[in-house]
Amino acid sequence: NCCCSMNRLDSLPRGFGSFPLLEVLDVTYNNISEETLPGNFFMLESLRALYLGDNDFEKLSTEIKNFKNLQILVLRDNDIIELPREVGELTRLRELHIQGNRLEVLPPEIGQLDLLGSRSCLRLENNPWVPMIADQLLLGPSHVMDMLRNESYKFVYQRHVTGNTQPPPKNFDAKNRKISRKRESA
Repeated sequence: NCCCSMNRLDSLPRGFGSFPLLEVLDVTYNNISEETLPGNFFMLESLRALYLGDNDFEKLSTEIKNFKNLQILVLRDNDIIELPREVGELTRLRELHIQGNRLEVLPPEIGQLDLLGSRSCLRLENNPWVPMIADQLLLGPSHVMDMLRNESYKFVYQRHVTGNTQPPPKNFDAKNRKISRKRESA
């Protein structure tokens, strides 16, 4: 297990992905982004829990699909504007925390995951969802999961991702209040 949270890191060291037995990685409350991950990061195939909350991610690599053993994925409070369809390939995933990002749509493939059981968790709040998701979220995450599997949503999703729309703006006030941004007083 590796806990590197609250260290004001803006990158991980090269070669970080060469820990073959690492099961839990917590880099919450840092300033890491997709661009600052080491090239072999997605080779951590033994990973069961990945905590990337409160960082600076806007996107996530399609290589996330390599984390076949991942059960917990925490991406809350980043700047994520889209999740790759490959998240839907993480068949062992039981917790997905994506609240507090800039997401408007979810890949329909996420609807195939088991995120609603008694030992599961799906957190979606505080995103600027398209009305179709926002309306279902008022009824609960199970309604969102059902909607992801329906053909009319798949059409809305495809239209959204091919529409060249501008992503929602960043919330700079929230970013500046982050623990990892605060400097110790002299």
